[in-house]
Amino acid sequence: MSFLPLSAGEMAAKGWEDADFICVTGDSYVDHPSFGVAIISRLLESAGFRVCILAQPQSPADYARFGRPRLGFFVNGGNIDSMVSNYTAAKKRRSDDSYTAGNKAGRRPDRALITYCRGIRAVYPDIPVIIGGIEASFRRFAHYDYHGDTVRPSILPDSGADILSYGMGERQTREIARRLADGEPVSSLVDIRGTCVMSNGAGLPKNAVTCASLRRVSENKEAYARAFKMQLDEQDPVTGKPVIQQHGERYLVQNPPAPPLNTQELDEIFDLPFERMYHPSYEALGGVKSILEVEFSIMHNRGCFGGCNFCSITLHQGRCLTARSKASILREAKRITASPRFKGYIHDVGGATANFRHPSCEKQLTKGFCRDRRCLGREPCPNLTVDHSEYLDILRALRALPGVKKVFVRSGLRYDYINQDHDGTFLRELVEHHVSGQLKIAPEHCSGPVLDLMGKPRIESFYRFADNFNRLTKAAKKEQYLVPYLMSSHPGSALKDAVALALFLKKRRIRPEQVQDFYPTPGTASTCMFYTGLNPFTMEPVYVPREPEEKAMQRALLQYFKPENRALVIKALKKAGRTDLIGPGPECLIPAGNKEECTLKTPAGKRKPAPRAGGRGILAAGTPEAAKYPPRGNKKKGKGKKDGGR
Repeated sequence: MSFLPLSAGEMAAKGWEDADFICVTGDSYVDHPSFGVAIISRLLESAGFRVCILAQPQSPADYARFGRPRLGFFVNGGNIDSMVSNYTAAKKRRSDDSYTAGNKAGRRPDRALITYCRGIRAVYPDIPVIIGGIEASFRRFAHYDYHGDTVRPSILPDSGADILSYGMGERQTREIARRLADGEPVSSLVDIRGTCVMSNGAGLPKNAVTCASLRRVSENKEAYARAFKMQLDEQDPVTGKPVIQQHGERYLVQNPPAPPLNTQELDEIFDLPFERMYHPSYEALGGVKSILEVEFSIMHNRGCFGGCNFCSITLHQGRCLTARSKASILREAKRITASPRFKGYIHDVGGATANFRHPSCEKQLTKGFCRDRRCLGREPCPNLTVDHSEYLDILRALRALPGVKKVFVRSGLRYDYINQDHDGTFLRELVEHHVSGQLKIAPEHCSGPVLDLMGKPRIESFYRFADNFNRLTKAAKKEQYLVPYLMSSHPGSALKDAVALALFLKKRRIRPEQVQDFYPTPGTASTCMFYTGLNPFTMEPVYVPREPEEKAMQRALLQYFKPENRALVIKALKKAGRTDLIGPGPECLIPAGNKEECTLKTPAGKRKPAPRAGGRGILAAGTPEAAKYPPRGNKKKGKGKKDGGR
């Protein structure tokens, strides 16, 4: 095995005078199946093509590094949308990049696909250019762009590429490569499932649905929401129809989704000769940090029928669940254990959702997914197939392998799905064998209306799971904790909801070290809500926290216990009319300070005392009386970090 050429010298060492395809990526080159460019390049190699890797090009000379490829360029912006990679939810530029050698930001341009495609066109104006990956999938239709606070056109015409491959891409990549090799012009490749092309209006698909145009969705938010719902409805590989969206004088045509790979095909992908490591040229720079989480991890599935509205998986991997075979997983595990770097710990056996191994129900295999119902959400569908037995069998086989000390599950688990498994064996063995001290789960919030807009189960489902987890942990005589992922400022979350979430955390004795502000990434239902103020599934109005100050207050409430958040939390509690939560009582979020902090202005501008807390008066911090009623916290040293940290 060997890496694919990253330089002209490496290409010459293989005896090649040129390449058939050049794969461009916004990441440093990591030859591991967790990286999209690694999969696509190895897939092309397995089909007999000569493939070179152009990682993070910076200049015209970089695009000419390997000379003109015989057939074309496949361009990927990286494992993360470049704007998400480069900026925080507060629109501040990030200082690090775990997908870049040396962990340094600045090697990946903003709107990477557009930059790379224009760079290619400047050197080779007529070469076929195919874009794909997360950034292409997210931005394939006219979409709201958070960083520009505007609706941008599809990235296909914006970049000047010939074809946009959306989704995971293996099927369409094979067909594009084969047809180009057979001599077909790229302009004729307009009928490939899983791709988008631009059309002048001639020969548009007759069975297509037409959504509102770029101009219309840019001017009318209701039209944007309705167009989004129409686009989402057609993402089903069984029932999906072509979708047309006018862009000026031209038309974006999305062909129906490509069918997901079956188990045998997915096994074949993971059997490709990956080096499972970053290119050795990066060693002097300190390597590529993102390999640390995946080098000794195993993906056993693809796709997710969970349906969270803020998640991009529906738009990229899709709702159809495909799982690898046990034999394939064990082959990969044996390759992992043979590595001299392996220390006995398999870090994860997961995927988009770790505990999914089967399609949500038999019906969706032949009739597609229900358009107006969810497999999981507020309540699980009564037709949902719940079965952990195959996943459990794989975990048992992995932990029995020679050289394996522990097998952990660190990918996200759907605890509402686990709650539906009445057997109980999976959760017991998960607790006994597969938790590395902390189990990450994602309740995200506690407010019912907010959870509904997120597409998440009600908080009672979390309570049920947490009680079972804690009971089994105690029975196993282990010290293990649940680490909840939490999100502030999601559409629908008003200040009162953030206060309720803070009270939930206090009651559950959870002190999160990290919390996540809602990040409006292109293409998700939650981003549609953020931009339009409408729920695209019901067209009902949705409250959206937009002002930086309110978002900062919601975030601070999730970490109300931090001294540096005190002023913001007090301001938030005043604005929410909850100054009863400032004081010495055990139910209060903030200890009382001076009188000014604990008073409210009346409409006439006069001041009045804040409501009493817990039947006791407001006490100044530092007094003997206040010392009797400290904020309730974790008494055991270190427990707060384990119990609440992300």
